[in-house]
Amino acid sequence: MKRLVNLTVNGTARELAVEPRRTLLALLREDLGLTGTKQGCAEGDCGACAVLLDGEPVNACLVLALEAAGCEVLTIEGVAADGTLDPLQQAFIDAGAVQCGFCTPGMVLVARALLARHAAPTPREVRHAIAGNLCRCTGYQKIEDAILLAARRRAAGGTP
Repeated sequence: MKRLVNLTVNGTARELAVEPRRTLLALLREDLGLTGTKQGCAEGDCGACAVLLDGEPVNACLVLALEAAGCEVLTIEGVAADGTLDPLQQAFIDAGAVQCGFCTPGMVLVARALLARHAAPTPREVRHAIAGNLCRCTGYQKIEDAILLAARRRAAGGTP
């Protein structure tokens, strides 16, 4: 039997009827058409489905949609504003941290949460923050470089 869930996704209040076992990932991708959140392992191991739930990174494949009731969900589709990339997204491009792009949405969101907590993270803090996100193409050095670049730009007057 479906139950109503109220949540805010990318700044828009939503009310949806969902099955109790439906994951947040399925709700985002299938019900709302937000396919930037990737389905990778469906076991919480790869981080491809990372979103921010009330500002904290979570693997959407492990969160039931009903558990997100009353919460704010941010997906990669909610990061850019008015057709302009977020400075963090731009840093990923500028640092060459994007190849196939499958891991990128989750990486960007995890990095966003890190930069919200630590304006000037160390390389070690960056590596720790992205440890739950797997990348098979780009490698982690360029991703680390992108996050540190975004932090430097923010310190110089921009905001990632």
